[in-house]
Amino acid sequence: MAARERDFTAPTVQLLTPEGQLRPTPEAEPYLPLVEALDDKTLQRFYRDMAVSRRLDLTGANLQRQGQLALWVPSHGQEAAQVGSAHAARPQDHLFPSYREHIVGMIRGLDPVGILALLRGVTQGGWNPDESGNFHLYTLVLASQTLHATGYAMGLQFDGATATGDPETDAAVLVYYGDGSTSQGDASEALVFAASYQTPQVFFVQNNQWAISVPVSRQSRSPLSLRGAGFGMPSVRIDGNDVLVSYAVTRQSLEEARAGEGPSFIEALTYRMGAHTTADDPTKYRTDDEVAYWAERDPIIRYRTWLEGRGASAAFFDEVDQEAADLSADVRRRTLELEAPTRETIFSHVYSEPHPLMTEQLAWLDAFETSFEGGEA
Repeated sequence: MAARERDFTAPTVQLLTPEGQLRPTPEAEPYLPLVEALDDKTLQRFYRDMAVSRRLDLTGANLQRQGQLALWVPSHGQEAAQVGSAHAARPQDHLFPSYREHIVGMIRGLDPVGILALLRGVTQGGWNPDESGNFHLYTLVLASQTLHATGYAMGLQFDGATATGDPETDAAVLVYYGDGSTSQGDASEALVFAASYQTPQVFFVQNNQWAISVPVSRQSRSPLSLRGAGFGMPSVRIDGNDVLVSYAVTRQSLEEARAGEGPSFIEALTYRMGAHTTADDPTKYRTDDEVAYWAERDPIIRYRTWLEGRGASAAFFDEVDQEAADLSADVRRRTLELEAPTRETIFSHVYSEPHPLMTEQLAWLDAFETSFEGGEA
């Protein structure tokens, strides 16, 4: 029997070419006005955030190698996908990350030391989303954040906090996850509920080509963007190394979500240039040619070329480099000053109010540890 003909393809929406030229693909034309509406200050902020993110990434990796962090999760290569999408959100939106969206948190107002404190093991969660621009906690259990985000989006509907027609208050949810997480059952369940309830949310998949050591070609025989379409929601595949298209497509998708038009799915094609985490050795499963191919598509170099063509000065780029260096030094200093928490903190956040059971358990732990003093017990 002859093999069936199959067309498992999807166009990649792109505004900025790898050479740094604004040359929209046909599918990108409708998004161009959103970029044209941006002022120079915002466009320069995109570059600033990407450059700062990469410098922080280096700082985190160095601290881990020096024994100051238990783990570091690199984001090198994924800056455009993260920066563009984060700036597309409004202040009232809620963002649910996986565990490498460091610059997204910083854009929302998170102190980066909060991230390093988590990876240093001196905090039991990381930060309060209410104090960090609705940037929720990192999720190390793959894809579970997709369910958290969908549940939150359903809550926005029940509370009447979305689709009222007021763009200044209507809220939506943006959830980040990777290509590896799409293989988890939680991700499919989240898509089911989102489509069923027409939740105000955007699923943003950073396809960085590798789920640790498993290539995306093993995980899916078709573009991941077709997953969303299969659940009945608008889906698009974008060049994740193009910060402009990341911004524009996410912006449009979030606006539609807030207006009550339901969820959408974005697959951002990008590449994890470094290791999955500092516990990983990518040289065991990736070729030098593959890494070199993606290095030529570096999102920061591409965007800088475009900004230079628009007239950005050398002084601007020097200023950004200095800012990134200063932030790196400050983050390093404050990370080294972090102290281990007392054991009382284990019991402090179990209940919102003081609870007798927690008081009892803390007293038991105190007595247990005291029993070892002086060589007793």
